[in-house]
Amino acid sequence: MMSDLFDKTTRGLATSINMRQLRQNIISSNVANAETPHYHAKKLDFEDALGRALDVENLRGVSVTHNDHFPISGSGPAKVRPDIYENPEGAINNDGNTVDLEREMTALTENNILYKSALQLINKKMAALKYAATEGGR
Repeated sequence: MMSDLFDKTTRGLATSINMRQLRQNIISSNVANAETPHYHAKKLDFEDALGRALDVENLRGVSVTHNDHFPISGSGPAKVRPDIYENPEGAINNDGNTVDLEREMTALTENNILYKSALQLINKKMAALKYAATEGGR
């Protein structure tokens, strides 16, 4: 669990970066297996996984008001595991492989750009925090 020093945006960006790393690994595995017979491309629904992770974060402030209610443990976004499954959109090649190399390379490029963007935003937030902590260098 991250310290309360970091706001919801920073925690969301950190979760986004972690999920983008996982997505990068999945896409890279698909590319590496583009010529492996009978390999089925994998997919991760990034937006759904990130939404679930951030929703868990919102539940932390919920409290039990009745003895019949279940307590909610503060598992945090790091505990949310995205669903990874065989991509149903892939066309099966003659060798049984479902990797669309062009689609995977496009997804890899998009994911890389969005990963770098989230990282830059976290760096800016940390720079602002550092600036505030040192009173602007005074």
